[in-house]
Amino acid sequence: MRYVLYTLIILPFAISVNAQEKWDLRRCVDYAVVHNISIKQSDVQTKLSEIQYKETNLSQYPTASISGNGAYNSGRNQDPTTYSLITQSYISSGLQLQSSANIFNWFSKQNSIIASRWQADAAKATEDKLKNDIVLSVANAYLQILLTKAQENIALLQLNLSEAQLSNTTKLVAAGSLPELNAAELEAQVATDTANYINAKGNVDQSILTLKSYMNIDAATPFDVDSPPAELIPIESLADLQPEDVYNLAIVNLPQQRANELKLKAAIKNADATKAAMYPTIGAFLSLASGYNNQALQVIGVAPYTSTVPVGTVNVGGTPYDVYGTELVPSYGKTNFTDQWSQNFRQSIGLNLTVPIFSGWSLHGAWEQSKLDTRNLELQRDADNQTLKQNIYQAYNAALVALEKFNASKKTVDASQRTYDFSQKRYTVGMIGTFELITNQNNLFTAKLQYVQDQFDYVFKMKVLEFYKGQGLKL
Repeated sequence: MRYVLYTLIILPFAISVNAQEKWDLRRCVDYAVVHNISIKQSDVQTKLSEIQYKETNLSQYPTASISGNGAYNSGRNQDPTTYSLITQSYISSGLQLQSSANIFNWFSKQNSIIASRWQADAAKATEDKLKNDIVLSVANAYLQILLTKAQENIALLQLNLSEAQLSNTTKLVAAGSLPELNAAELEAQVATDTANYINAKGNVDQSILTLKSYMNIDAATPFDVDSPPAELIPIESLADLQPEDVYNLAIVNLPQQRANELKLKAAIKNADATKAAMYPTIGAFLSLASGYNNQALQVIGVAPYTSTVPVGTVNVGGTPYDVYGTELVPSYGKTNFTDQWSQNFRQSIGLNLTVPIFSGWSLHGAWEQSKLDTRNLELQRDADNQTLKQNIYQAYNAALVALEKFNASKKTVDASQRTYDFSQKRYTVGMIGTFELITNQNNLFTAKLQYVQDQFDYVFKMKVLEFYKGQGLKL
């Protein structure tokens, strides 16, 4: 009856799970690479590095800017068109175009551009490293789900076996063939197996939640994975994963090592650019400008004017006559906007030389610091390579141990299965008691759990070795 109730409870859940679309490892990895939040954040940093490179690259070209102004002026000030001091209210405007360019700066700009390009490439390699780490984490979480599902199936088989034994023993007790103690001991075993099964189911759910977190899938979203047998998961031969060969491939292929080399190259160029800043630089400049004053005047015509006061006298035949002077007097009018922009147009072009003389040791200090930054990156590269080699050799040794444990646990399962089969036959004919039967049954259960644990541990250790080659995991 208990088994029937259990089946009725589990069956709807099983139908729901089977109806869900199941994800294989390849699909999980592809989804995680696109949707993982850490990868998205790294992608933002990569794009920022590309923007910085673009900005540095375009800085080698001449700059140009246009500025304009308009103002109402009152009181004593300088006329922006004649530059004379006036005391008059007026409205003025101006427009100026300025441009400058570096002609020679000891290749400081070129070195900065190359360094910026390598820094952008290093950021991309760092993003690739994070993607590789996420792929490995997803693969581990996926294999953990397969492991917990296998453990769940073993726990369910154990529970079914105990319930079948309890049912058969109950009938024998009712017939008087066995004592009631046998049934009581089996009831306790069923309770223990039920708890083990519930715990195994909880481990499956927890493993799925872990995988969802790497894939950035909402925890409440229905989700299940395809469960291929562990034997069908592709892994390379251990003979093809010798640690020295794996290390030689890792140095070339792993993005962390590429990032280290690119950062070092960028630091060397930055040091060259910093050193060049201590030398003179030559530049050129160009300026075009004009202005307008609404009170500016210009001559619009001339007219004769005879003075009313004599400027002298002449004597003609003894008779004096007054002499009056005549002159041309100009008339003024407002200068229009177009004429002023043309009349006030001014230009300047020239060269400038900047020679650093004393800067409080800041330029030389920056160069010394850049050299130390370069040395620090060299040491970091060597340390990472050393750590990588140690990790690869440790991973290879771990894979060897995992393989030996896997082979040993397989033999343990075979031996435990034979022991249980014999004990079950002897229990049926009354040669051993329930306690001995349960002990052998639990030994078999423990051996099977250890077997799947060692099997998936071996698979994952091999996947780690594949990962270090930097050629992608076999999914």
